Amino acid sequence: MGEAAYSDESWQSADGLTLHYRDYPGRDDRPPILCIPGLTRNARDFEPVADAFAGEWRVIACELRGRGDSDYARDSASYTPAHYVEDIAALFDAAGLDRVVAIGTSLGGLVTMMTAAGDPRRFAAVVLNDVGPHIEEDGLARIRDQVGQGRSYPTWIHAAWSLKEASDKTHPDYEIADWLRLAKRLMCVGGNGRIAYDYDMKIADPFARDGDGDGDDEGGDRAAAASGAATDIWPVFRALRGRPVLALRGELSDLVSPATFRRMQEEMPDMDAVTVPRVGHAPTLEEPVAQDAIARLLARVA
Repeated sequence: MGEAAYSDESWQSADGLTLHYRDYPGRDDRPPILCIPGLTRNARDFEPVADAFAGEWRVIACELRGRGDSDYARDSASYTPAHYVEDIAALFDAAGLDRVVAIGTSLGGLVTMMTAAGDPRRFAAVVLNDVGPHIEEDGLARIRDQVGQGRSYPTWIHAAWSLKEASDKTHPDYEIADWLRLAKRLMCVGGNGRIAYDYDMKIADPFARDGDGDGDDEGGDRAAAASGAATDIWPVFRALRGRPVLALRGELSDLVSPATFRRMQEEMPDMDAVTVPRVGHAPTLEEPVAQDAIARLLARVA
């Protein structure tokens, strides 16, 4: 995996951060695929998408502020979806993007929906990867316990085993080689030679500022400092109507319940709703079921 060729590019946020994205070349007669990662993820998360579709499609895999090779925020209070939406709008301008096929995993899906609420014309189609307008509290509690812990490991095998212990229920069929591959997407070698998660630990700060501790995978409880999990974001989801939409849900997901997934289909009957078997939050998009569903969506756009 990760064999598709790309160039490293950057853009500037409104508050002066240099943010990073991978640009995989593809046909210029189709809208590019814009991949927006989850809370603690980075551009490497979308290597399976690039390997499968780059060349026929231009693939842009961005890194939100505080992740991967993007600058860390000067003020951790800016680690909120509202700022991420502003950053993505700046990326559209800097990269000369008109309309895109967005693939948003978790937080990235929320950012996609919020961006569409402001200007739905930006999107030719959308993939929501294990995210919806309602987030389950059990999943939120798990995220609160894990994010921003600052753990590090002496070797990649140590990192892989730790990841397995923390996330075994998410990928019950993974072998150690799979965990090692996932660890190399989530982590990097730090300046001290130890292996650590590839994000600013201060992205957890909005959770701590949330007075009742009710943080979530997309942020905290306060409307602007969080995913909106405690607010009504069904209207934001409805902003996607009128364009091809694919919703993916991990069969074992603790973030998106079957009931929420059913309501999403009721709200948007034309949406392609696909459950990815034997995986929790979130599908890695290398699963054949997920890739087949993305290919169907792209065929509608092409």
